[in-house]
Amino acid sequence: MRNRSVTLGNFEASPRRPRPICVEVELTISSARKFAGAAIAAGLIVALAGCGQAPQSNTPTEGGKTAVAGFKPCIVSDDGGWNDKSFNESAKNGIDKAAKELNVKSVELESSSESDYAPNMDSAVSQNCTLIISVGYKLSADTIKAAKANPDLNFAIIDDGADADQDGKPDAPNIKPILFNTVEAAYLGGYAAAAWSHQAGVDKVGTFGGLQIPSVSIFMDGFIDGVQGYNKDNSADVKTFGWDVATQKGSFTGGFTANDTAKQTAKGILDQGVDVILPVGGPIYKSAAAAIKDSGKDTVMLGVDSDLAVADPSVADVTLVSIMKRIDQAVYDTVMSAATGDFDVTPYIGTLKNDGVGLSSFHDFESKLPQGLTDKLDQLKQQIISGELKVTSQNSPK
Repeated sequence: MRNRSVTLGNFEASPRRPRPICVEVELTISSARKFAGAAIAAGLIVALAGCGQAPQSNTPTEGGKTAVAGFKPCIVSDDGGWNDKSFNESAKNGIDKAAKELNVKSVELESSSESDYAPNMDSAVSQNCTLIISVGYKLSADTIKAAKANPDLNFAIIDDGADADQDGKPDAPNIKPILFNTVEAAYLGGYAAAAWSHQAGVDKVGTFGGLQIPSVSIFMDGFIDGVQGYNKDNSADVKTFGWDVATQKGSFTGGFTANDTAKQTAKGILDQGVDVILPVGGPIYKSAAAAIKDSGKDTVMLGVDSDLAVADPSVADVTLVSIMKRIDQAVYDTVMSAATGDFDVTPYIGTLKNDGVGLSSFHDFESKLPQGLTDKLDQLKQQIISGELKVTSQNSPK
């Protein structure tokens, strides 16, 4: 588990229709006149008079990829905003990286509330975006509506199947779901949390979430199951608080805002005597960190989505490890493939096998881990990948 980096499988996508490149005719004619005279220029005018939808691309990237003419990637955040150190920020990092390499200008539309979703989608369409990425299930209805109204545009949505009618496929044929089977990585996180707590002699860990939705509950499912896996392997009795996998009931803040409600929810879990806590829901980790600080105890937490110790160094001293969804890489791969005209709406599901999900480094905590834990986590990872160890959740993407 030493400072790993993970990559996702390739995505495929395509832009709208190419744009005419007749502007190049003027340059060619000008050059012809300079070097060969008006007669040659006139011939060129005749030869090129019919130009229209010819292909054109931007300057090649270092990797040799070029964007087709008119390619314009755009992204719309949910109300967590771009600076959440998690879900939205990771997606923004992905599109920023791709746009820079492709030498194209992206459009990034930040939502401060749910009332911004529809206007931001409309704005993306009006700005001639050819690929529009929605960050999160909250934008599902507006993404579906925009995709149906604009069948020549390409859409992708993170953590949602865009399947409001629940028939097993996106409600518009031009939407690509980007999903993650996070239960696999969360199992490893729960196992590590249990090992940490057992070593300290506390034997209590807990979790809470923002909203009770599949993309949140799946973390909690895997976390609790990982603790139970540790107990079974080590004849231990690490107790869990905040979530019951069987009943699908537990502690939630009602949103993804780092506010007093989130802090009090975290405190309620900490008051059970836990020394490891998993907050699932973007910025609510800040509330958990504040509650840990107020407690004055040596409690640690787990990050989600991004490598939290890197994304927000201010909480690195209390972040044991992070359960990562490589949203940034998913968005990057989607944009890079769309730029070359290869859009594929087949849903992408990030797993341990394709490195779409995984654990971060333990950073400064690595030297303090129970002996042999990282080797055990490597073994468990391979067992999950091979199918020897079955790790499932009713909240897994279908």
